[in-house]
Amino acid sequence: MARASSGLAYPERFYAAASYAGFDGSPNSNNKDIDSRFSDDVALILYALYQQATIGPCNVPKPSSWSPVEQGKWKSWQQLGNMVSTEAMRLFVKILEEEEPGWYSRASNSVFEPVIDVQMNHNSNVKPIIENGNSFAETKTISAENGSLMETQDKDVVSEGLGSVVIYDQWISPPITGQRPKARYEHGAAVVQDKMYIYGGNHNGRYLSDLHVLDLRSWTWSKVEAKIGSKSVESSSPVNIAPCAGHSLIPWENKLLSIAGHTKDPSETIQVKAFDLQTGTWSMLKTYGKAPVSRGGQSVTLFGTTLVIFGGQDAKQTLLNDLHILDLETMTWNEIDAVGVPPSARSDHAAAVHAERYLLFFGGGSHSTCFNDLHVLDLQAMEWSRPTQQGEIPTPRSGHAGVTVGENWFIVGGGDNKSGASETVVLNMSTLVWSVVTSAEGCVPLASEGLSLVVGSFNGEDILLSFGGYNGRYNSEVNVLKPSHKSTLQSKILETPVPDSVSAVHNATNPTRDLDSEIEVGQEGKIREIVMDNVDTKPMKSKGEEASERIIATLKAEKEELESSLNKEKLQSLQVKQELVEAETRTTDLYKELQSVRSQLAAEQSRCFKLEVDVAELRQKLQTMETLQKELELLQRQKATSEQAALNAKQRQGSGGVWGWLAGSPPENADDA
Repeated sequence: MARASSGLAYPERFYAAASYAGFDGSPNSNNKDIDSRFSDDVALILYALYQQATIGPCNVPKPSSWSPVEQGKWKSWQQLGNMVSTEAMRLFVKILEEEEPGWYSRASNSVFEPVIDVQMNHNSNVKPIIENGNSFAETKTISAENGSLMETQDKDVVSEGLGSVVIYDQWISPPITGQRPKARYEHGAAVVQDKMYIYGGNHNGRYLSDLHVLDLRSWTWSKVEAKIGSKSVESSSPVNIAPCAGHSLIPWENKLLSIAGHTKDPSETIQVKAFDLQTGTWSMLKTYGKAPVSRGGQSVTLFGTTLVIFGGQDAKQTLLNDLHILDLETMTWNEIDAVGVPPSARSDHAAAVHAERYLLFFGGGSHSTCFNDLHVLDLQAMEWSRPTQQGEIPTPRSGHAGVTVGENWFIVGGGDNKSGASETVVLNMSTLVWSVVTSAEGCVPLASEGLSLVVGSFNGEDILLSFGGYNGRYNSEVNVLKPSHKSTLQSKILETPVPDSVSAVHNATNPTRDLDSEIEVGQEGKIREIVMDNVDTKPMKSKGEEASERIIATLKAEKEELESSLNKEKLQSLQVKQELVEAETRTTDLYKELQSVRSQLAAEQSRCFKLEVDVAELRQKLQTMETLQKELELLQRQKATSEQAALNAKQRQGSGGVWGWLAGSPPENADDA
């Protein structure tokens, strides 16, 4: 991949190139002949790309058969199909730079601009691929034979986001084909031979066990149909590849090692699983020594032939700050008791190795807070230290991801349980100075917790790839950043010397140098980059610049309109929030009234129960009284009967005395008589 100065941005760079090639630089030019310095094949391609960029797809009728030149032009234009205008512009400039590498220097006297990346593919024709209703650009190698365009079998697939021109230190979201993995976070990711593997993770509280791979050459997702070994390595026990999250995925030899992680039924100690990239089979590796307690959210760092495991959270949600080393050659665990003050117990932090000696730890979180402290472990002396950080120190965060490129440690994502960290930061591990590479706006996947970050290669240059994460929703997007290997902070570092006391890490690495640029330090200690030779500093006003100004004015108007719409949406959102608060207040009041009514109802129910008890008692008493009344009436009747009988007896006694006298029987009380 070649490097060149951008000079002008698109589309004015295209119009400048078109003017240099023989066009007048305006979209209305259709029949202008191309400069005779190009071959017929190149001239046809440039003509077709110019028409595609300025007019669009070919919809003119085929010219008369007696005009072979016009037929060749029409055929070249027709074969471009529905290629988008921006891609046609970029391909036009690319082919011109291939034919005339110094065209820009000869065509303009513009001051040099920031360095961008120009992809130099020979005579390329881009045709869109329609995937799920989206158009993606596919660059196919073209060879010219007898005035016609022919496609070769090999295809150099380049996504629109990583197309002809890629600006350094900016995140882009390239269009990707294939079946995208399910959205997730706390998964594992690793790059092996231009392929990014994604394993496991968490989605809606459910642990995953699927394995997906992204081909970084074709930018295509595919799912790996993994097989399960019948038995574990060096063990007779069956293999149990349980879904997991919060694990670490480490490439080792021809395998992917999955270390630790949370599972539904956690084991007592850390499990080490291996996926064989050749056989596509999972197996469980047997380890020796005292294995650490099972956990998730730990850091696992490859150091030589060993893995260094620190911290995490066990199945009982206990935070850890223990240190263990697994020797991958003997598969033996060792617990390390390093001297000095270790970091506090934490999980979801980041770790990186520097200078093949120092292990750096940044951030992480506990149950109540997040950290932004930096700790260093000397792996030779096994000693902890906490050096002083300099520069734009990142905010506290956990759930972030980090990778190293040279002596630069890039940190992406994470959050503090309130909001996601939107800035991408980099730490120079030799000077321990932080700087901000770029910042994403809004609630984007890059400002997520539990995302993954790996280093890959695209056209021979390092790229950072992030995937997944959670920022209020689960994400499955892939974002790409091409680091410039020279952050703006490094310029600040060299402008202001850093004291020796700042760094606790020895400067034992070689700085990364750009092959196509040369960095020189002047007497004032400032850096300047030599981009290209023989470039004058006189500005040039061209038709392309005028078109650019018109486009910029249009974009500004659209921006103002969008900002106005955004303000309206914010106002409506505020009103909705206020209505929501009022509704919640009304709901709270109604709930209180409901509780009061329920209390009153319960009291009334209690009273009713008591009344029912009283009524039952009264009914029982009434029944008793009725029984007593009947008994009283019976006694009264018996008394009346007795009194009547007594009265009758007296009457009989009175009448019996007379007759007795007559019969000669004196009365009983004769004396009285």
